[in-house]
This record gives sequence, C-alpha cells and structure tokens, in this order.
Amino acid sequence: MTEHKNTPESSSSIDDTIARILAADDAAKSADEDFPTVEEPQRRSRILGDQARELSGGDTHTDHDGDQYDLFERRNLRRVEGLSTELDDVTEVEYRQLRLERVVLAGLWSGGSAAEAEYSLRELAALAATAGSTVLDGFLQRRSTPDPGTFFGSGKAIEIKEAVAELGADTVVVDSELAPSQRRGLEDIVKVKVIDRTGLILDIFAQHAKSREGKAQVELAQLEYLLPRLRGWGESMSRQAGGQVGGAGAGMGSRGPGETKIELDRRRINTRMAKLRKQIAAMKPAREAKRANRKRNAVPSVAIAGYTNAGKSSLLNRLTDAGVLVENALFATLDPTTRKAVTPDGIGYTLSDTVGFVRQLPTQLVEAFRSTLEEVADADLILHVVDASHPEPEGQIAAVRTVLADVDAHQVDEIIVLNKADAAEDHVIDRIMRREPHVSVVSAHTGEGIAELKERISAAIPRPNTEMELLVPYDHGEIVSRLHAEDAEILSSTYEEAGTRLSVRVRPTLAAELQQFQVES
Repeated sequence: MTEHKNTPESSSSIDDTIARILAADDAAKSADEDFPTVEEPQRRSRILGDQARELSGGDTHTDHDGDQYDLFERRNLRRVEGLSTELDDVTEVEYRQLRLERVVLAGLWSGGSAAEAEYSLRELAALAATAGSTVLDGFLQRRSTPDPGTFFGSGKAIEIKEAVAELGADTVVVDSELAPSQRRGLEDIVKVKVIDRTGLILDIFAQHAKSREGKAQVELAQLEYLLPRLRGWGESMSRQAGGQVGGAGAGMGSRGPGETKIELDRRRINTRMAKLRKQIAAMKPAREAKRANRKRNAVPSVAIAGYTNAGKSSLLNRLTDAGVLVENALFATLDPTTRKAVTPDGIGYTLSDTVGFVRQLPTQLVEAFRSTLEEVADADLILHVVDASHPEPEGQIAAVRTVLADVDAHQVDEIIVLNKADAAEDHVIDRIMRREPHVSVVSAHTGEGIAELKERISAAIPRPNTEMELLVPYDHGEIVSRLHAEDAEILSSTYEEAGTRLSVRVRPTLAAELQQFQVES
C-alpha cells in the first residue's frame, strides 16, 4: 500500500485552490447583496415592486409576425444582468462580458394622485430597462415645485446619494426634464452621472434607429437637446487667440481672448444641425410623391398610432402579414412601415405603422419626427391602439392625443383599438367603452376581435361612391379585370350578347376612364 505524503508544493496548491473558492463565494455573496430584494423594506422601494409589468412575459410571436430576422439581428449583442467586465487575468479579454449599467430612479410628485406618480416611475423603470440597465431602487418626493438648484430638496438629494453609495449605482435617472443647472447641482451631490427622462428616451431612440432617415432624425433631436447643456472643463473654456500668422510670437494689437472651446462646439453643433435638417428635407419629397400617388388614385389610408409597446406592430402584422419587428420593449420600432391591405369586401387601402408615443415625449423628437408623423395627419382613419391590460389606459389615451394635436392629426376620424384583451380586466374595457364612441376590442396575439375590426375599417374608410351602369364588349376583358381590382365595387354582373353588363361603384378618377362603356340603367 502506497502512502501519499503532502509535500510543501502540494499543500500550497491546495491552499491556493481553497482560497480561490472562498474568494468566489464571497464575491457571489457580495453580488447578491448589491441587488436588494423586495424583502428589504428599509431600502427597496415599494413603488418599483412591479416595475417589470410593462416588459413582463417576454416576447410572444404568432405566424403573422414572420421570421423576425430584424429581432434576431438586434439581439446578436445583448447585455446581461449580473455579469461583470472586471477581468482576473488579461488572457480573458476575449471572453469578457458586458455588465448592465446600474441605476437609481428618482421622481417628483407635484400634482395628481399618488398612483399616477407611481405609474410614471414604473414606466421610467421600463424605459431604463429597455435602454440597457438594471434598476436598483426608486424614490418619490412630494413637493409642489422643483428646487431650482438640485430639482429635489436637499434632504432627498442626500438620501439618493446614500442609496447610490450603498447599492453601487452608476447613474441616477430623474423622471422629468432637468435644466442644465439642476443636472449639474444634483451631480455635485450624488457624485455619479445624472440623466433626465428626455436623455433616456433619446438614448433608446439612438439604439433602435435603423433607416437613414430615422438615424438623421434622432441625431437632430440629440443635438437640439445637447446644445443648451454643453459644459466646458478647465482650460478648454479660456483658449486665447492672437499671435503672428505663421509665427511663434504674439504681435502687437493681436492679443486678447479668442473663440473659447465651448463656443467652437456650439458652432459645430449648429452647423451639423443645419446639415441634418437639409438631409431630412431632401428625403421628404420621395415620401410625399408616394403619398400624392395614393391620393391621385384615391387609395384610402389608415394610420396606426398609439402608446409605445401597446402592440401596434403586432396589429399591423395581424392585419397584413407584414412581418415587421415585434419586441416586448419600449420604442422597439421607429421607422414607419406602410403595407397594402384589403377590406373583407375587397376594397384596397394602405395601413401605416408609426413611432410610439409616451408621456412627456421630448419636444425635440416631435419636431425631428414631424415629417414622419405627417403620415398620421394625412390619413383617412387612425387606429389608436391602447394597451387594455395597462393599469392606466386613460392616461395613455390622453398622452397620445396630445401628440396627435401637436402634428395637426386630432381632426382625423379615430377608432380606439383596445389591444391585449386576452390579458385585460373586463371592468377596464367596459369603462373605456362607456367613455369613447368608437371602440374595438382585439387581441393581436390570439386574433380575438380582428374580424370585427376589419369590418369597422371597411365602414370607416372612403369607399367608391360613383355608381355606373356599364356594358363592356367581350374584346375588352381588361376593363372587367380592372373593375375586379381593389378600387371598385361590383354590385351585379350579367352576360349579354353585346358584352358584360355591370352595375358598379367606382372612384371619380376611374369613372372618367369608363365613360365610353356607360349605358342607361
């Protein structure tokens, strides 16, 4: 029997292994402590107890959504909660993992009910999660007016600072738009980066913009937001002009302050904004030409509008099999999508998906996306999609109508489409149906109510209204085929010796082309 003796080398190896295991356990324990749970009432805010309601359940797709290649591409690089970028060994650089930004939320309750303030903070948590962060805590302060220096009162600002230090947060996100001085004042107290609701929404738009026009619109909105918030640092604020041209020394009469660095930045931003506006204006004629072509052919247009993540893209896919991206995230799709659709009785129309809206949608985005939102203002009918499962659907309706009024679309006929009926409560649906005159209850996921919605669209869009009695010779079969298209309605047809007799309703543009075949009734 062989006896194994512990050599100094083997003993040292065992000790090192045990030390690494204990260190890993301590690190895991520390990581768990960094993420507070609901059972820690002294720190964890009750307000954010159900922060993930807007993003709960993951993504659910139907056959109408297609293969979702855009969603697969978007998720090729995804940040994961709980992972770290810290490396134990430089050789691990190829396998490092990207840690989510850790944020603390803060909001001001200055009016309305406490429930409304809590809904707003939960929505901010969903926005932060969509932007790629982990929400650690949330604070609400009851205050009639914001503090002009730090937005929050001094006591609440210090409380936020203590929470940031305790939880190891990277960022404080404020549920309002901050003045530049308020942002600087709050950063001086909490000692971490501070961003406001507007900056957060702009960041999400920048992540999800895909088309050339969408990227230009988002960049323009970002620059408009950044311009009054430029900050100078140290000597960059006091650069001097002067000196002999091409020489090293300063010449007489040329000494003095020149253009500071911050002034140079402002000038460059204004130049870039002017260039972006020209680019967006240059893209506008192509869209207007398509719209004018539809108007010339009297093709009815229906626009889908609504709150973000209410299910607009899912509804478009259900109605047209468009296969556009569907993701359980806020502002998942920004680029407008127009598809051809047909009513149950064969009348053609176009269906356009638009960017989602949200409470306090930044005015910079409304202005930058105005050219895109014109699609809604020029529509014959708006399908106003509402998340019926949301705790406050009336607030969503009011927020969307505010934006529609900003783009002069409030006069367009509207159908309230209560989506996600399979997850909504009956009393909420009944309450909205009593308040709104035109309501359709659907579920884009299950298909419930879609047939009824199609009938409502068919009755609401402009239809062919010129009645004609036609006798089309048999050698003009292309005319009969034309009348079977989606811009005409055949009431009756019979076959006679001289040709096909048809009673039809057509649009005025087509009626002029058919005058030669018109006969008495």
